[in-house]
Amino acid sequence: MDNRPIGFFDSGLGGLTCISPLLSLLPEERIIYFGDTARTPYGSKAASTISKFSLRIADFLVQRNVKMIVIACNTVSAVCLKELTEHCPDIPVLGIISPAAEKVAHSCSQNNSVGIIGTKATIKSNAYERYINRLSPKIPIHGVACPALVPLIEEGIIENEIMDLSIQYYMDRFLKYHKIDTLVLGCTHYPLIMQNISRLYPRLSIIDPSREIAADIKKLLTERDMLAKGSDFENTFFASDLSENFINMINRIFEINEFKVAFKDLDPDII
Repeated sequence: MDNRPIGFFDSGLGGLTCISPLLSLLPEERIIYFGDTARTPYGSKAASTISKFSLRIADFLVQRNVKMIVIACNTVSAVCLKELTEHCPDIPVLGIISPAAEKVAHSCSQNNSVGIIGTKATIKSNAYERYINRLSPKIPIHGVACPALVPLIEEGIIENEIMDLSIQYYMDRFLKYHKIDTLVLGCTHYPLIMQNISRLYPRLSIIDPSREIAADIKKLLTERDMLAKGSDFENTFFASDLSENFINMINRIFEINEFKVAFKDLDPDII
């Protein structure tokens, strides 16, 4: 048993989409979440900058005695997972890409055509291709960067024609040219527009890494006898810019009355 909280972090509010599936699966676990909303998006930044921010956030979470760190950000998982794992040797560090890659490898074959949508940094890294091909090398995989989607989501522009047009701008030609039948949401922001994507492309099979990672967290905690039991820890959501959008998105994703929650603003310059 280990009642310490699980630390989550993301470049913004997208990583929040990982938490609801986890708490449905493991309702006694508690969360410390950090969203670097003041410096989002990470996807267009240099790898060295992403690493610098991520290491500082990891230190911030370790100082708050988390029992593991979940990188709820595809960009960070693609760019510096190994670096973060080496930086935090005393606790497990889990990236979001491998669980989704395993799902693709186990559910698709060479007869499928798999599309990955993500930030520029995630797509440039070819991280999904490497993970998937390691498990199933014959699956055709294609990626496309969609850099405008994260800023729109961060601003809450979701149920809007602007969002639909932006999705179509990136995806219409991509899906048709590569004959994509399975789509991986390679950014934790994208589950927030999954309804838009499903409505625009109803024949697509969609894989959501934010849901796939919950099972991996449970497996790891179970194997290490680190599951929580009877924790009264208050779920805490930190943001480097505690905007109205951030709080509204938490209210949109969660039933806040179901668990204790606190919001805290944090100056990004101190981490």
